[in-house]
Amino acid sequence: MYPVKEKLYEVLHNLPQGVRLVAISKFHPEEYIMAAYEEGQRVFGESHEQELARKVQTLPSDIEWHFIGHLQTNKVKYIAPYISMIEAVDSLKLLREIEKQAAKANRMVRVLLELHIAEEATKYGLTLDACRQLLADGEWRQMTHVQICGLMMMASNIDDEAQIAQEFQTAADFFDEVKQQYFSHDDAFCERSWGMSDDYHIAVRHGSTMVRIGTTIFGPRIY
Repeated sequence: MYPVKEKLYEVLHNLPQGVRLVAISKFHPEEYIMAAYEEGQRVFGESHEQELARKVQTLPSDIEWHFIGHLQTNKVKYIAPYISMIEAVDSLKLLREIEKQAAKANRMVRVLLELHIAEEATKYGLTLDACRQLLADGEWRQMTHVQICGLMMMASNIDDEAQIAQEFQTAADFFDEVKQQYFSHDDAFCERSWGMSDDYHIAVRHGSTMVRIGTTIFGPRIY
């Protein structure tokens, strides 16, 4: 078995106080998740509804599950009854569907708005202007089963650390902008989810409060 406990310890040892770990467990077996769980890790990230549903049934009930991938609106109804946070809300349409399905489940679902800052066209997310427009339109204020808790983004998948740092800083500056304008009295709006296995050490220097790390902890994915 991959040395999950040792790798988890290394990551946690490198995280400054105030930065939480979302252990990305997608495509990794339940025994790997349990190895991390036994060391105290409680927040795990998945991106496929069927795999997540299976794991929710077989793993401890106090795990905080985050949906971290691109989420199709027709999948929301399956995860709304139990998901703790949906990290990648990239449209008002998706936000509306989460509100609808969370209401049916009589739950409050926490979400992050996903920003598209990286230069790759394949990345999902709202441009900064689109995010500004979504917040300015104000429909989200009427939603009683969705709680916007912050922002998330992925940096460009490149070796240029200066550009990666610049993208994280852009996200951090934008967080400050919308926090001041829309959430200044809302303590729940506090999460800045950026940084993954290859760049989390840069992300924590640029305001990250949550890093999403999988490969470093669990090893190569098992498809």
